[in-house]
Amino acid sequence: MKTNAGVKVMASPDNFDRAAALKEFDEAKTGVRGIFESGATTLPPIFRHPVLRPRSSSPSSVSVPTIDLSLPRPDAVALASAAARDWGFFQVVNHNLPLFDRTISAVRAFHEQPPSVRSAFYSRSPEGGVSYSSNVDLYRSSAASWRDTIQLVMGPTPPDPARIPPVCREELLAWDEHVVKVGRELMGLLSEGLGADAGLLEGMSCLEGRVMVCHYYPPCPEPESTVGLAEHTDPGVLTVLVQDSVGGLQIKWKQDDGEFVWVDVHPVPGALVINVGDLLQIMSNDTYKSVEHRVLASSHQQARVSIATFFNPGKRGESVFYGPLPALVSPDKPAKYRNFTMTEFMGTFFKGQLASRSLVEHFKL
Repeated sequence: MKTNAGVKVMASPDNFDRAAALKEFDEAKTGVRGIFESGATTLPPIFRHPVLRPRSSSPSSVSVPTIDLSLPRPDAVALASAAARDWGFFQVVNHNLPLFDRTISAVRAFHEQPPSVRSAFYSRSPEGGVSYSSNVDLYRSSAASWRDTIQLVMGPTPPDPARIPPVCREELLAWDEHVVKVGRELMGLLSEGLGADAGLLEGMSCLEGRVMVCHYYPPCPEPESTVGLAEHTDPGVLTVLVQDSVGGLQIKWKQDDGEFVWVDVHPVPGALVINVGDLLQIMSNDTYKSVEHRVLASSHQQARVSIATFFNPGKRGESVFYGPLPALVSPDKPAKYRNFTMTEFMGTFFKGQLASRSLVEHFKL
């Protein structure tokens, strides 16, 4: 049995103590990368998923839409709103967001530092708005996923720059500054697609509550037995993601025959991946849809890196409510969800495990 910084990478299934194994893994503070560094050839039991949906994807003729943001405004609005309505996912090009390769390389550099260096940042508590750990729902999920994450709360209160690892600090702060501009443009397109003013979602503070997650997916010794990220929906308004060329992201798509299949979101050079969150589905009264997606574990020799920014409302409090937009509710199309505070909404999300579709269902009328 090999170990790495106290992490057992092999264990007998007999008398397996899952709680103890989770604690031991977490307290090693080296993440999944630490298991990979140990030379593990088998998957530790805490990462084994007893039931996995088939890894196969849809025919190659089916692909997530790609939208050129340099198109005339009416065309961009029509395409973005159609993609949000029919797919819940799309990619965008010509968005004028720089620093792709530099930012991805900086995130990779952090995760591939020696264990003794990165373990100093390991914590589940977002002190100063920054944390580095493995699996946000490690102790709530039925099985862990094969990834590590740096998480930064970018707004409405910015993080303490000193808490961001130096190797990627400059790049992540610059990325946030630029990604807000893209988020503003996309929210404008989707607001107009709802028949509203372009500033509707921004006016509701939906650009302000930003969380950035920088995922690292090491090569996996048994990719058929786990996932990089379990199937889930994002809870917020909108997600803007950049992924490297390794691939592995899939969305759940309903075919014309009613059957669901997994569709690969193939990396497009220079593209951003955009998806609708649960809150936008609720606010749009089901006009736009939040779609389940996942990341496959991979046996590629190169680790996968992705950076997602989740946009959420910054205005919160017991007197600030969210729900279907009044302009989208009528006798012909009554509200499908009740109103709620963000405290209740996010509290409901964090009570469950990530691999759950219950958030939208929880607020249905």
